[in-house]
Amino acid sequence: MEERLAAQKEREEEKRFFEDMNVMSILRIKQQHLQKQLRKLLLQLPVSSLIFLKINGLRMLELIVPQHAVLGQNVSLECNFNLDGENLYSVKWYKDGNEFYRYVPQEKPPVLVFLQPGVSAVVHESTQRMVVLRSVNLMSTGRYRCEVSAEAPSFQTVSDHSDMTIIALPEDEPVITARPGKHRYQVGDVVRFNCTSTRSKPHATLSWFINGDPVEQQFLKSYPVDVDRNDLETSTLGLEFRLRLKHFKKGDLKIKCLARIYTVYWKSNELSIEGERPLKIPVMESRETRAQGHTHAEHILGKKRNLPSPVLD
Repeated sequence: MEERLAAQKEREEEKRFFEDMNVMSILRIKQQHLQKQLRKLLLQLPVSSLIFLKINGLRMLELIVPQHAVLGQNVSLECNFNLDGENLYSVKWYKDGNEFYRYVPQEKPPVLVFLQPGVSAVVHESTQRMVVLRSVNLMSTGRYRCEVSAEAPSFQTVSDHSDMTIIALPEDEPVITARPGKHRYQVGDVVRFNCTSTRSKPHATLSWFINGDPVEQQFLKSYPVDVDRNDLETSTLGLEFRLRLKHFKKGDLKIKCLARIYTVYWKSNELSIEGERPLKIPVMESRETRAQGHTHAEHILGKKRNLPSPVLD
């Protein structure tokens, strides 16, 4: 009997413990529900009525997450908010739904970090409004969310998110390759070139230009993107067209290949093609030369004319 009463008492204490643990969460949920209802009511009010309303409380002002970042660099993430009289409870950062940084001003130390793939926070450079990520890698690509919570009694929470893509830049500028042994071209020749940008993530977008003008799609030849064992990509774009007289109007023909990755990488390579200039035959000079001498054939004919005629019996 005593054991049964003890077990029942233990279950009741356990129940009260979990109720106490959940009360804060329940209050937060109720508060968030009330905030949503308030927003709906405000949207239904005329604009003229909103002029006289002053809404106090925690507000998210701006979330700054770079859209693109370069592999190996440190990256700063900013979460700007306005407490408007509230007391800050915590600031939490998540990547793809997993928490990696927490700032709680009441705790000592106030910063707590969690290990996540591709994310390493620099604690001594991070604050309640900014997190610095050390030497980002390709696994750092993802969705980043900042969540700010206020203290009791409001338990107000605001959050915002943004995506970041990490870029591995090519080590070299794009390379133009041509048919081996061909250095000069003339009108009517078909020229074939390839432009290659190697080992980047994502692969570079390639474009061809002839004498500064973009090349039409019909003269381009696409190749599959090559992916190596490190997941780095190499892109190649071919160029094939027949030379016309208009291509040499400004002298030598210039072709350019441009490689770009978003707004982070923009490099080009240019090649000049020297056209073969046909030799002009100096007609007048040729006639004067022939007047001063004889050709080999003329000498032979002349010798035949000077021989004595055969004597007929």
